[in-house]
Amino acid sequence: MPGYHGGVNSPAAGAHTQVAAFFDVDNTIIRGASAYHLSRGLREHGYLRTRDIFRFAFEQFKYRLFGETKQQMETVQKEAPRFFAGWSAAEIVAIGEEVWDSVLAHRIYPGTKALIESHLERGHEVWLVTATPQEIARLIASRIGATGGLGTVAEQKDGHYTGVLEGGLLHGPRKAVAVRALAAERGLNLELSYAYGDSSNDIPMLEAVGVPGAINPDARMRRIAAERNWPIREFRKRRKSGRRGVVRASITGSVWVLLAVGRGCKRAIFRR
Repeated sequence: MPGYHGGVNSPAAGAHTQVAAFFDVDNTIIRGASAYHLSRGLREHGYLRTRDIFRFAFEQFKYRLFGETKQQMETVQKEAPRFFAGWSAAEIVAIGEEVWDSVLAHRIYPGTKALIESHLERGHEVWLVTATPQEIARLIASRIGATGGLGTVAEQKDGHYTGVLEGGLLHGPRKAVAVRALAAERGLNLELSYAYGDSSNDIPMLEAVGVPGAINPDARMRRIAAERNWPIREFRKRRKSGRRGVVRASITGSVWVLLAVGRGCKRAIFRR
């Protein structure tokens, strides 16, 4: 499957179960954007500059408020290779493990986790399909007991990233391509299989299976899911004030991030 490598945890490759469940990650399994939290970990280890964190914080704010956008993903595709070039793949995985233990493990939606466990109990393979780097996709899949993870593949040379993405960002229509390739490789029956996502950008993947469903959908995904009679699952905790509660929480979280970064800048300035 060129460009998208799936790390398999259980069952062993070649043990075909015929049915699989494919899950998007951000806002479907994990609250918010996993890349944002990873970026904070990278900042602490000196991989990113403070101004990069400001940009990630702003993108996280927009993601929480408005969901995923085409412009946002185009920006990621354009800038990601520049960030990755020269980084050690092993160190990125180690940082990812730290971020998982300290942050991401506590941001899993219990409802989605129960749904994943339900599929596994029925003997289904469970695959994460995300634009997140493949190393992080595999890490998250391993930690939640999924079969494996498909993620964006960054080219490596001598254990370091070259700054080139193999096959482009695993996003939108590319998710469907990756799912079909995996099904052909592992003998999965897509007509009997399931797929879940929160964004309209996940629709190509959902259309590739016989049993699609929306989890924590953004406005466009909710509308399309309703029109097509796809099941809609809402696992987010909302205040009685509804949308305003979500917006208020987003603003509060973003302000906290900006204040924390500001304190870091202040310390750095006064150390000079």
